[in-house]
Amino acid sequence: MKPLRMEPEASTELAEAAVRYEGRREGLGAEFLEAVDAALDFITRFTQAGSLVPLVPKDLPVRRVPVRRFPFHIVYLEVSDAIRILAFAHDRRQPGYWLSRL
Repeated sequence: MKPLRMEPEASTELAEAAVRYEGRREGLGAEFLEAVDAALDFITRFTQAGSLVPLVPKDLPVRRVPVRRFPFHIVYLEVSDAIRILAFAHDRRQPGYWLSRL
């Protein structure tokens, strides 16, 4: 299995979302992080299983996997030595806002 390499902006998105959920209800931030961990585990085991993201050049097979119970997708790209986590994208955020991270 390839290691995960998180882009700094993705790390920030993840932390901010967890804090927001925790502010809504105690423990919800932890539940969100557990759901993210499960999705990341799925990505490391089944890298090709994520759906291809439209709007991305065909030579860059950027994929995404939903985060169960939360309106987020993990956007990632498999490269030769790792799996790059490009974004923890909220489903209501403008599609493709993270394209500059490629």
